[in-house]
Amino acid sequence: MKEKTNGSNIIKIEMKQWFENLIMTIIVRMLFGKRYTEDHEVEEGKRVRKAIRTFFKLLSTFVAADFIPWLRWFDIGGYEKEMKENAKETDSILESWLLEHKKKRSCGEWKLCEDEKDFMDIMLDLFEGAKDEDLPGFDADTIIKSTCLAMLAGGTENTVVTLTWMLSLLLNNPHAMEKAKVELDIYVGRNILVGESHVKNLVYLQATVKESLRLYPPGPLSPPHESIENCIIGGYNISKGTRLFFNLWRIQRDSSVWLEHDIFKPERFLTTHKDIDVRGNHFELIPFGGGRRMCPGISATLVMLHLILANVLHAFEIRRPTDEPIDMIESFVTSNLKATLEVLCCSKAVPKFV
Repeated sequence: MKEKTNGSNIIKIEMKQWFENLIMTIIVRMLFGKRYTEDHEVEEGKRVRKAIRTFFKLLSTFVAADFIPWLRWFDIGGYEKEMKENAKETDSILESWLLEHKKKRSCGEWKLCEDEKDFMDIMLDLFEGAKDEDLPGFDADTIIKSTCLAMLAGGTENTVVTLTWMLSLLLNNPHAMEKAKVELDIYVGRNILVGESHVKNLVYLQATVKESLRLYPPGPLSPPHESIENCIIGGYNISKGTRLFFNLWRIQRDSSVWLEHDIFKPERFLTTHKDIDVRGNHFELIPFGGGRRMCPGISATLVMLHLILANVLHAFEIRRPTDEPIDMIESFVTSNLKATLEVLCCSKAVPKFV
């Protein structure tokens, strides 16, 4: 949502939706090679965004039948019907993209260099010549579509959530935002956009990303794991086969590890915790999980988080629409900002790439 304020160049923008559109565009380009520029492609983009948005809305909806199974017969609220419709719509979109890729391959248009292939191209390469009877329970098309959907859903929502929290925290802590802007002016300059090569010098920006992920991990609980043997953890007997969830939100706010654990303080990652990273090597900070089951998209996500936040701060003057702080109440399932994030935005002198 964009709205001019009093006829000036200051625009009111709903940033959660803006981030969602941006990340969806990036992820869909990476996975399927789609760019929504022409009119019919824009309509397709709206269809995709609506399907994914509905998916996450349903994921975070309280459904009584999940806790009292016999209520499923009544489908209170119509959620099961909506889930089935959403599954059908999502599968239809993925099926059309898969057929499009196969058609290009059959016409000889698919012989691209490795750098030009999207994720679906690579999946089709892997399954080329495979027989369905050799696959574990599902046909190749189903495996390709489900894998792509997992990448699309996981890569979109979590990145949008984190960007929204990061900007909200900076808006509520203007001194930190000013430090990040000064750093950008020093190491990037005011006349060019931030590139990937600049990020290594932006230590305060890196600390801001870490501190945001510490306070608000994309998911407050880890995905479920299972104990493969009997063990004792913290004095508790854990039986083999026990389903385990890790409370990432609590681990990362442990007062015995983090001084002023509830305070947004990026400086801690430049001093007392400067050697701690988010790649699963330090268990006091594991927003992406750790070990063999950690988030496979961590590298791409970190690149996007740093570049998008840096360029938003570098190219625009952003402030809250009122003197009231941003409402930091969280929603259910993902640690998403419950309220919308509306900001007043004014572009600076337009920077450029060099």
